[in-house]
Amino acid sequence: MSKAALITGGSVRIGEVITRGLARDGYNIAVHYNRSAVRADALVEELSETGIRAVAVHANLGVPQDLDTLVLRACMQLGEPVTVLINNASTFSPDAATDFTRGTFDHHMNVNLYAGIRLARCMAQNLPDDMHGNIINMIDQLVLKPGPDYFTYSLSKAGLFWATKTLAQSLAPRIRVNAVGPGPTLKNLHQTDREFDAEKSSTLLGLGSPPDGLLQAVLYLLSAESVTGQMIAVDGGQHLGY
Repeated sequence: MSKAALITGGSVRIGEVITRGLARDGYNIAVHYNRSAVRADALVEELSETGIRAVAVHANLGVPQDLDTLVLRACMQLGEPVTVLINNASTFSPDAATDFTRGTFDHHMNVNLYAGIRLARCMAQNLPDDMHGNIINMIDQLVLKPGPDYFTYSLSKAGLFWATKTLAQSLAPRIRVNAVGPGPTLKNLHQTDREFDAEKSSTLLGLGSPPDGLLQAVLYLLSAESVTGQMIAVDGGQHLGY
């Protein structure tokens, strides 16, 4: 049975944690990158020394031509079909309903929504008939508790949330499709240390989303043979805040 995973944005932040975790679990790994070539190459070299196959695959997720070939290139470089797709890469810029532009709308939708569903289709098309697969979309707890900030980002993640369910319907029974909804995991570019710490401490459990907790959710969903179309919010209870 093939254990080959393609992780978008797999060499940085949450993506790196997931990549390392799947490698420890025995998966051969295709690490997607766009502008992080040095980090991707270094991670691939490190993982290859552990005995698994690891490759770095470039694609700009905002360019349709790159999307159309990414899964196939990953399969060819690994020498086996991709059976796990982790749609982890995303873009995150602040805007509001009162000031968003067509540019921010299109960028969020192209990278955060269209890329994920396009890659899901490509994976399904390249998966041999006698194999089963898994797709996990990294979304955001805010789809369960919407707010006015990060307007077009939120819309793109809400679209991927619903796509998780409809893809699960469309690709069953050979491919299960699930999602993980992080809360405050790592400080983003728009936060100070104090703001990030305050966001973490304001969750019900007071701890946010430790990266290892997100990895455990991914590993659970990969092993849970009767689960599809679901999102696990690993957010310290942030979406239940009151």
